[in-house]
Amino acid sequence: MSHTADAPRLDYGLYGGAVPMPRPRVSWISRSDQPAWRQLRAELALTLAGAHEQVAPIEGDRSVFVDWPFADLHPRGRGELRVRTEGPDGWSGWSDPATFTASFLGDGEWRADFVGLADPTVESQVAHFRREFEVRPGLRRATWYATAHGVYQTWVNGAAVDDQHMKPGWTPYQYRLVHETTDVTNQLNEGPNAIGVVLAGGWYTEHYGFQGQARPFYGTQPSVAGQLLLEYADGNREWVATDADWRATGNGPWTGAGLYKGETFDARRLQDGWDRAHFDDAAWAPVKIRPAGPVPGPRTSPSVRVTQTVPVQQVLISPSGRTLLDFGQNLVGRLRIRVSGTSGDTVTLRHAEVLEDGELGTRPLRVATATDTFTLRGDGEERWAPLFTFHGFRYAEVDGWPGAFDPSDVVAEVIGSDMRRTGWFESSDELVNRLHENVVWSMRGNFLYLPTDCPQRDERLGWTGDIQIFGPTASFLYDSDAFLASWLVDLALEQEHADGSVAFTVPDVLDSGSVPTAAWGDAATVLPWLLHERFGDTATLKRQYPSMKGWTDHILALAGERHLWEGMYQWGDWVDPDAPADDPAKAKTDPDLVASAFLFRSSTLTARAAEQLGFETEAEHYRAAAGRVRDAWLREYVTPAGRIVSDAQTAYALAVEFGLATPELVDGFGRRLAELVRRDGYRISTGFVGTPLVTHALTTTGHTAAAARMLLQTECPSWLYSVTMGATTIWERWDSMLEDGSINPGEMTSFNHYALGSVADWLHRVVAGLSPGEPAYRTVRVAPVPIPGLDHAAARFDGPYGEIKAGWRRQEGKVVVEAVIPANSRASVELPGRAAFTVGSGTHTWTIEDPEVTPEAQCVTMDTPLSAVIDDRPAYDAVVAAFDAVDPAVGKDFRRRTRWVANQPLASTTRLVSTKVITALESKLDELNATRQGH
Repeated sequence: MSHTADAPRLDYGLYGGAVPMPRPRVSWISRSDQPAWRQLRAELALTLAGAHEQVAPIEGDRSVFVDWPFADLHPRGRGELRVRTEGPDGWSGWSDPATFTASFLGDGEWRADFVGLADPTVESQVAHFRREFEVRPGLRRATWYATAHGVYQTWVNGAAVDDQHMKPGWTPYQYRLVHETTDVTNQLNEGPNAIGVVLAGGWYTEHYGFQGQARPFYGTQPSVAGQLLLEYADGNREWVATDADWRATGNGPWTGAGLYKGETFDARRLQDGWDRAHFDDAAWAPVKIRPAGPVPGPRTSPSVRVTQTVPVQQVLISPSGRTLLDFGQNLVGRLRIRVSGTSGDTVTLRHAEVLEDGELGTRPLRVATATDTFTLRGDGEERWAPLFTFHGFRYAEVDGWPGAFDPSDVVAEVIGSDMRRTGWFESSDELVNRLHENVVWSMRGNFLYLPTDCPQRDERLGWTGDIQIFGPTASFLYDSDAFLASWLVDLALEQEHADGSVAFTVPDVLDSGSVPTAAWGDAATVLPWLLHERFGDTATLKRQYPSMKGWTDHILALAGERHLWEGMYQWGDWVDPDAPADDPAKAKTDPDLVASAFLFRSSTLTARAAEQLGFETEAEHYRAAAGRVRDAWLREYVTPAGRIVSDAQTAYALAVEFGLATPELVDGFGRRLAELVRRDGYRISTGFVGTPLVTHALTTTGHTAAAARMLLQTECPSWLYSVTMGATTIWERWDSMLEDGSINPGEMTSFNHYALGSVADWLHRVVAGLSPGEPAYRTVRVAPVPIPGLDHAAARFDGPYGEIKAGWRRQEGKVVVEAVIPANSRASVELPGRAAFTVGSGTHTWTIEDPEVTPEAQCVTMDTPLSAVIDDRPAYDAVVAAFDAVDPAVGKDFRRRTRWVANQPLASTTRLVSTKVITALESKLDELNATRQGH
């Protein structure tokens, strides 16, 4: 069968075929049933509107981010692009066309003024703007460009121009603005027309800060700028741009809107026909011209949309008699209601992620009220959803509903950046599967124009450390290249004004740019390299290279002649489970050790970037710098006996996974890490920094069983503890909810925080064994690790070359490994017990010996070492069951306080317990041993 080619993708493949640059890169996917199929060459055929087809040859097997082989596109240029490829079986047919429109403006074409209310009466007042205009016969195309210091929606002749939300998103307004580009041709008529805009404060007027210090960072009133280009068949063009001739009012139905407080809407104040021609706006006032800021550029990242609707799963009545709606899933978005009543009836909707004592658990929201209100007009059935806010919630409290409440009248609409799902994972353990699904939901909720820490409380900021940690997972689950590349532009812009330092958050509304912190600032180096590695996005790597250098140079200068980053403020291994609830930075691992480890990491990545980009002299400079940092780190933090002075899981994981450990030290570090994991009862003992690395480090050093036990642990702290507590997203803390169902007393207690879900990267790349061997998965690395405790695991990735699958299953004492490799790609295969080998595209199956043979079960007595008990899961479960059956407090103390060491017998844990408990334990062990001996 001859191969085929899919329709090509222009650059990031933005919604609606928008192309935000004159020279977009081109990618395509070939499909073939022929094993080991490779592209020999390709041709691209471009047809621009009103022009003849052009064909450009592409030599070799390149098919991802291929440079544009034609002349520059013009602003608003439209066209179709097709591809055909040649392989060993000859030429394919031409693909389906990819249609596109250039979404950028020409030089000097931005002419709109920023306009706002002339006399606002309250801070961050929601405003309506309108303008009428004439359309002559012969209109060929009409394009609306708009941006805002705030968030807005546009209507033309009574209809919204698109389905996007919270436009234009959030960038550092003083350095970069983004405009939307929308074709509104079909909404216009010959003769009179009207355009209307509703504007709210959004991120621009929100109050930022903590502990009573929150204040507006950018401004107290929003403003909007937009321009409509009318293009006629006779070649004439007309602009209708915001200027002093527009009219405005603050007396619309929106009486308040804020990200944290929510939205208030009074339908009695609706002004019918305000966005249509012939409306009487005599009561409106002229606008006020506001300061402009930088010239806006076209959107280069995915827009925010409603991506899913979720019905009410259960209606609850709280102990206080309040009506609570449970949607069954912690999500980010809004409620849409359908309601009938009399004029003046007001429905109030309050949101929260969890319940506490049967009531809405709002304490974690801090000062965010997360409340929407809708006052009815009273003219029949009314439908409403807030437009200028979003909430993180699973539960909603409904108050003031007129008449009998029908749960079908309320749905939750999930809102987020509309990225394409690319990655999936599945295993034989349903708790692990739910954990992975929780990771997906947390990413969905926190990728809303920028990568945020949380979506519900008075924060929702672009914390750099969180995405540095989560980036590898994000790049597998969704096509997040454009999203992260856009955010990195803002990081670099903020960095330029901070002497190379990187802020805690981007945008930097906390004014933290002059305070560099490890793992957070290192987003400047980790993410550009990640996008190159996972997506083949060398253009972003090249653009961000000065930012990478700026950060690394800044910290190398701080390290000085000791080559150690020390003695400065650090977040460290944030939310270490042993840190006090009110001091999550007080981790077991020395923050200076963490800082210098990340300095080594960033120096290494900057060297790799320089080499990739052809800057060999600079590559050598950063390689040498990294070597000096590593030598200093080893001298400072590793004892002659081969222990790290911070004898904690995070310290060893950093040393192994960052390459700080010399070959002579790696095995010892791995052994000590495994000992610490066992000593802690196979519970997690890391915070933000160590969590993405600890299971990787265990499997890297051959301690697969320890990693598996850690993954499958359900006792707190662990990944699966939250799952057993009913979580549907990843929590900020390991114990955001305590075992008794109460909320952690710490001030920062989010129930939707993706950072600790970064273990999913290990599930994808190690457990299932699917990772990139070369950038963009041109070569796939298939290296599964069949961990004990699972019968099967598999990952699927919709990558730049096509669909990839890798997985394994235990079958009749063997392990069967399967992989699917897309056309024009190959795989490097590493199977337990075999030398590495390479295969071409196609479907492959291998059967190997099971590397994890379960040892014969031994009898357990009171003299058995604790280390043997914890390694023997059935024995451990029997001991815990015996304690819990007689005295649950003893069982809890046993699980929490026991140090699972080799030189202590099981009897050592019973010295302070009653004879009744000891008798129950001995009886339970007798039952276990009898079963094992076959009696």
